[in-house]
Amino acid sequence: MTRIKFNEQTFETENNETILHTLLRNNVQVPYGCKAGVCQSCLMRSLDNAPPSASQVGLKDTQQKQNYFLSCICQPENDMTVVLPNAESVWLEAEVIEKIELSSNVVFLKLKSKEPLAFFAGQFVNLRRNDGVIRSYSIANTPNGEHELEFHIRILPNGQFSRWVADELEVGMSLSFSHAQGNCHYVEGQAEQLLLLIGTGTGLAPLYGIIRDALSHKHQGEIHLFHGSRDESGLYLEEKLTALTQKHPNFHYIPCLSGADVSGKYTLGRANQIALEKFPKLNGWRVYLCGQPEMVLHSKRAAYLQGASLKEIYADAFAS
Repeated sequence: MTRIKFNEQTFETENNETILHTLLRNNVQVPYGCKAGVCQSCLMRSLDNAPPSASQVGLKDTQQKQNYFLSCICQPENDMTVVLPNAESVWLEAEVIEKIELSSNVVFLKLKSKEPLAFFAGQFVNLRRNDGVIRSYSIANTPNGEHELEFHIRILPNGQFSRWVADELEVGMSLSFSHAQGNCHYVEGQAEQLLLLIGTGTGLAPLYGIIRDALSHKHQGEIHLFHGSRDESGLYLEEKLTALTQKHPNFHYIPCLSGADVSGKYTLGRANQIALEKFPKLNGWRVYLCGQPEMVLHSKRAAYLQGASLKEIYADAFAS
């Protein structure tokens, strides 16, 4: 018999009983569907003990690493504290320690948390200013002992939050942020796997974090990044990414322009089309897609049709 803590209440399981059945037996209303581990409507997360591996069958490995599980097939082996996905609504505090203009419309922002952080490069957090305006941004750096978070923020002409970041936010000011969320991040354990990363605009931010994370874990497989923009100003990390290719022979950076290439040094066309034409067979690859929703949706379908498993396609769509 084990104890399950959910929403500040504790329930005891019966012999061979699943967590979902325990909660329903106690009249706790939680989402569920098939009760057979197929539809994933009953997805939950353990905050302490790792769930039994059998309860994670069918989930992405990034979800498994974050202790997500299917409550309808989870027979707990130990006491567990569980929550629904994204149930943590705690706001943390950070100080702005660096703000740099990366291009005419992209600002680099570095925050230092006032308490330890748990996150993966490529996940996202919600940033909140004092009047309650909230926006989501992907994390562009790897975890570190300094408890820092880095972001690439595109400044939109009428962006309520981004214009405030550009015009009013200063080093030394405080900013609230949420716990990290999302499954678009690097996972250890398949060091030889081929990685394809396609991003547009500031969709580069999570991809940059994922690449750095992979390289820091000595990923041996080839890593191909295709970053697209309409003009040269959108290729705002070209120098750093080029330097990475010189340091790591298995990393390849292909900057793409969908507009005119005045300099003649870029690949012309849309990044996703160029990447998918270059690699028509993606069986066994892991694919990351970040940026414009239309690009992400089209590329996800195309990558699947070209052999990539849906479990190996990680997508993060947003207005970049």
